[in-house]
Amino acid sequence: MPRKSGFDVLPELQKVAPEARTIMLSMQTNPSTIRQALISGAAGYVAKHASDVHLLDAIRQVASGSRYVDPERGADLVISNAAAFAGPISERERDVLLLLGLGHTNQEISAMLVISVRTVESHRAHIMQKLNLETRAELVLYALANGLIGPT
Repeated sequence: MPRKSGFDVLPELQKVAPEARTIMLSMQTNPSTIRQALISGAAGYVAKHASDVHLLDAIRQVASGSRYVDPERGADLVISNAAAFAGPISERERDVLLLLGLGHTNQEISAMLVISVRTVESHRAHIMQKLNLETRAELVLYALANGLIGPT
């Protein structure tokens, strides 16, 4: 997409059409990108090289109210996420940590998660306190070590 990424458009679309259910179609298939799409509001994620059958299945499932991730990528998400769920942080804090680890600013995270910047700052402070971390770099290293983000 010219000038904007799908991640930028998802929160805008949710504001304009909150009832819309979105499927992200992308060439990127790494787990951290898929997680980011789902956290940003996508109801489904399909790789551009997926078969017509998988795309139709995604459309049907999302239209019926379910979520969808390309079956070839679903196992990667579960395996990579296993360590992250062992930590002491809440699910929403994990969302904020993921987006911080991917390099997003507090303002960008606020827009993606449809929460205030102050709430993002509060989540970030709680994460750092719970995990005994002091810097953004330590947050990123924690996210890498626990499978929330990874090499593309």
